Amino acid sequence: MTFCSDDQGEVRLFIPVVFTIAAYASPHGIKALRGVIFVMRGAGESCPGGDCAARAPNGTSRDCKGVECKLPLRLRHKSRPGSRAQGAQQGEACPEPARLLREAERAAQFLAEDFAYPASELGVQLTCDLKPGENEVPSEDALILQLQLAKGQEKFVEMLKSQQKIIVDLQQKLAEQQSTLISQQREILEQQRKMYEQMDLIKVQYGMLFDTVKQMSFQSLHEDIQHYFEAQLQGLQNQVRNHLQKSYSVHKVEVDAKVINVGETLLDCDLCESDEFCNFQKTPSRCEKCTLCPAGFFQMSECSANADRICQDRDECFESPNICGERIKCLNTPGGFRCLGIAEKDAASGLCGEEYFFNKEMQECQACLECEDGIVAFPCSPVTDTVCSADSENKLSESWAANIILPSAKSGTAQVYPGLNLKIKGKLHCEVVSVEDNSLVFRQHGLMWTDLNFAVKHNCRNFLQLSLKLNDTEEGCELSGVRIEQPEGKYFQSTSLSSAAEVEPSQTLSLFLKSPNQFCNQSKDVNIYDLNAPLSLFWLSHDTGAVAMSAQMSTAMHYQTNYRPTFKVISVSDPYMLSLSHDGRAIKFTETGVIKFVFHQALYSMGHTCVREGFSLVSYINRNGTNRELMNMYKSGVNYRDTSISASGATKVNSGDLLSFEILSPAQCNVRYFGDSSGISMLSLIWIPSAVSTAISATVSVTRLPTGAVRNKLLDFTQVSASEKEIQLISSGELAQKYFRFAERGVASIAFNLKLIHSCNVLKVTLNHLISDQMQPTAVGQQIGGQMPEGSIWTSVSLRSSFEVHNGTLISISLDCVRGRINQIAHEHSTSISILWISS
Repeated sequence: MTFCSDDQGEVRLFIPVVFTIAAYASPHGIKALRGVIFVMRGAGESCPGGDCAARAPNGTSRDCKGVECKLPLRLRHKSRPGSRAQGAQQGEACPEPARLLREAERAAQFLAEDFAYPASELGVQLTCDLKPGENEVPSEDALILQLQLAKGQEKFVEMLKSQQKIIVDLQQKLAEQQSTLISQQREILEQQRKMYEQMDLIKVQYGMLFDTVKQMSFQSLHEDIQHYFEAQLQGLQNQVRNHLQKSYSVHKVEVDAKVINVGETLLDCDLCESDEFCNFQKTPSRCEKCTLCPAGFFQMSECSANADRICQDRDECFESPNICGERIKCLNTPGGFRCLGIAEKDAASGLCGEEYFFNKEMQECQACLECEDGIVAFPCSPVTDTVCSADSENKLSESWAANIILPSAKSGTAQVYPGLNLKIKGKLHCEVVSVEDNSLVFRQHGLMWTDLNFAVKHNCRNFLQLSLKLNDTEEGCELSGVRIEQPEGKYFQSTSLSSAAEVEPSQTLSLFLKSPNQFCNQSKDVNIYDLNAPLSLFWLSHDTGAVAMSAQMSTAMHYQTNYRPTFKVISVSDPYMLSLSHDGRAIKFTETGVIKFVFHQALYSMGHTCVREGFSLVSYINRNGTNRELMNMYKSGVNYRDTSISASGATKVNSGDLLSFEILSPAQCNVRYFGDSSGISMLSLIWIPSAVSTAISATVSVTRLPTGAVRNKLLDFTQVSASEKEIQLISSGELAQKYFRFAERGVASIAFNLKLIHSCNVLKVTLNHLISDQMQPTAVGQQIGGQMPEGSIWTSVSLRSSFEVHNGTLISISLDCVRGRINQIAHEHSTSISILWISS
């Protein structure tokens, strides 16, 4: 606090910035608070008049009392006007008190004695203008402001300011260090992320390559390749670690190149195709095909110009927590998952779900393979993976299969009388044929062989007729047909229908079912059994050099005993290779090759002996004037009924060989054999050069024939034809005599005939397909037989199917008797199998 005086004796008071304020407010509040600069006149100046009232110490007057003495003179209680006049008359007056100069609009008097409180040593007391109310009576709680000045505050403030500046500087430096640290941490995390991605890619690629190596049978080669890839993996890991120790300015191109040989550039690779990438792992770098994500993996990144596609294993256990059941633990595995504690039979029954199959070797569910070109040879099943077919371009043969469905009678679009087309539901994609409007449409030129297994329960009078019809128009013709007799009871009856033809693009093939009886009720009298892939076919390119021929019965004849049919050629693709004998009863072959044939004969029989003994259709091969029995097909007889007998097989023929047929009927059985253009009495045949095909024949083994309650038992066979390297009957091991093994890739077509006595309600005959690296067979063809006809000693079932095979593919035949037993199976030529193989 500084005091200054001017020429007039005024003292000016300068108050420092640092001070404290003590305030007391009256109930009426503060009316006005104004800052005042105080100027004090000389302290020694006193009242000039001697009659001034003497002042008490501390500025209190002897004429006041109570709290009034604590107030300035101008605020003290004034006397009434009368008293004031009286005092004037007496001449008693005091000069004006010392004045307070104020800088604001109003100034308050200041005297040291205005307050009764002692003055502070380090401050000054101020009063402020108050207006307590209209009653002119001061209140005891008047507002008092006390400003107290502290000594030494200037130094303290300066010290605080200096410390504050130091702290600000420290905080700024700390923020800069934290920013630098965060930036470095982000760079480290980014490098770690890239390292983990590269390590995952290396593991996936190594795992895929190692799985491929595991399937190789050469142990030494397997060990060498394993060591090679382990060394490559270790080298890749070391290079990744070295990369992380380098600066963070690695170029993106080098990172995309898997950090292999960082010094190499994109210029080392030529311009790659759209589905290729530059592989920097090779020396020198070169373009390679982008990897396709295997089954059970999903794509994480696209294939780029410098990096291959990255795939990640799908976690089925996480995506579907209850995939194994509520209380069964699921373990995720590469490309699949494993349900811990599940029996093999439960997993094989379909526990894996859609698009997965149970791998018996690995004991886990694996994702089904997705064919790259979309062509599937065998679809995925609960126990087998998908088998893909190669591109049909320049293929010699191809197979295809489908299901058939009886149209609903409620639709009203077609009825059994006068006839309807069965619905065809294709199972697989095929380049040579497609399904349109319940018909097959051929896309390429070639030769076609079709097999149909059909089982029906009907109660229509007369018969049902099933036909294969080429070009479903008025000009179209029936390639072949069979008649299914009216049964004595209501049980399932089965038949097999086959045909061969030369086809062109846009030609159609349909399945036609009709009844001659207009009262046959489609919804009540006809019930089709749902078989597995009942319709199958194979297609042959003209590049194979194959020849197709069709011939029909020349005339209708009546016979009581043996009958040898005569034929009339309807069509033949090469008359030089196939021709009729001089009497028209046999087919003559000009060159050596392999043949696939089928003969359908419709007949009407009368006599009880016809029912008891039935009919036999015998096929012969005449070589150098000697007949050799090829097969003997049995058919249960009928009395005053229409029916059909059919035989199909495959065999090798030499130049000059003759193929002929003979139908054996019992004595005292009158038979009429039909011969017309409707296809019900027709011979179809395909001849194939031996260079691209082969065939074997086998009969059921006599020693281990299944009898009694037979459930899913495999038949044993004995090969009767010469051995072929493409097809072999396994002769040793637990699969001996039961399985046929294919040594080369191609198309197979089988014809199986069974003659037996049984009491089964339904007898199932199944063609099983087994791939070498899978231990669970799948059904590729099926046929059933119903109850034995009343009065008949024997009955028969035939199964025909065409399918694709690979090196190591195995097939077998199994029997399953439902509610009954098998009493006897005829052997030798009565129960036989013929297998045709064609190179693809």
